[in-house]
Amino acid sequence: MPDSLIAAKAPSQRDARLDVLRGICLVMIFVNHIPGNPFESLTSRNFGFSDAAEGFVMMSGIAAGLAYGMDFRAPGRAVAGLARIWKRAWTLYQVHVLCSALALAVVAAVTLLTGDSRGLMANLMKYVFTKPLQTFIGIPLMTHQFGYMNILPLYTVLLLVSPALLWLAWRWPVRLMAGSVAMWFIAGTYHFDLPNFPLPGGWFFNPFAWQIIFVIGLLVGVFMRQGKRLVPVHRWLQAVSWLYLAFSCVAIWVPAVDQAMAHSLSLAKAAGVPWFFTDFDKTYVTMPRLLHILALAYLLSSLNAVRWACATAAAQPLALLGRQALPVFALGSVLCLGLQALRWTTGDSLLADSLMVFGGLALQFALAAARTWWPSPIKSSGTAALAA
Repeated sequence: MPDSLIAAKAPSQRDARLDVLRGICLVMIFVNHIPGNPFESLTSRNFGFSDAAEGFVMMSGIAAGLAYGMDFRAPGRAVAGLARIWKRAWTLYQVHVLCSALALAVVAAVTLLTGDSRGLMANLMKYVFTKPLQTFIGIPLMTHQFGYMNILPLYTVLLLVSPALLWLAWRWPVRLMAGSVAMWFIAGTYHFDLPNFPLPGGWFFNPFAWQIIFVIGLLVGVFMRQGKRLVPVHRWLQAVSWLYLAFSCVAIWVPAVDQAMAHSLSLAKAAGVPWFFTDFDKTYVTMPRLLHILALAYLLSSLNAVRWACATAAAQPLALLGRQALPVFALGSVLCLGLQALRWTTGDSLLADSLMVFGGLALQFALAAARTWWPSPIKSSGTAALAA
């Protein structure tokens, strides 16, 4: 399990690491969501088994534990805490539905501009035209999600059940963790998922599987609220984490290692090992991916060099993004689908790709700056802002 990314000495204060690392995740998610651009090769998914999505969900759990955890420590505050969390979940739901509509509008505008309608047929948007009545029902129900717009529905569902999770985290954290592992195991064994509509199948980010990352993050936040670390710093555990991260990187870049690993995993699967222990499926957060994000989170939380780097002036633009995670993510999600549609016309052009990627990031930084410094009569306080 990973340790916290938040300072234990002052749990009520923001730790630069959470903001900076979440900002890095937002940048990588945006870059990855414009497939084919050359900057994709620089993101974390090219150096390990997990990617920025796992990191984003982990830190969302940490932020929720910090922001809302104290409300569930004593029974008298639980109702107020539930109201705050569900209000936030309602905000996330509204943002998701709005972003879905805006993404469709942006892709339609690109189609009118370029005369190329392929963008409207990609990312499950074509069902707006081929099955309009069913799709117009599915979008507000979150059972039809456009491609690359799947994280907010996941987070909304996880936040809805967070009051119960936080209540358990204060009283029986070991049982909560055991239940989370059991749910992950059941989801993988029986392919248990929330249903799609009107299309068959389940959610791309399966909440019954992805909850394990969120719950671990939630426990981290709750432990830090007590001034504790979820997992102590041990050199042997750091060494194991380094070895696993190094192995995953080598397996991706060295074909011989990749082939040997694939052969070993296929033998294990043939011997009866559950498939989600041997595959690399993202929907079910299979074991190689899960171990990778846990090892990465543990190192990032336990190395002093990370704390120092995130506190430097050079890292503050990323911290700015991290502090405004929801609006930045929403804008990036809309932009990336429009830029994907535009890329059907521009093709593989370094200049066009650079303008799209860095122009889109500039808009996100501008939004984060405006949200941070624009005069407002209402000032958000302390850790409540961490859930943004």
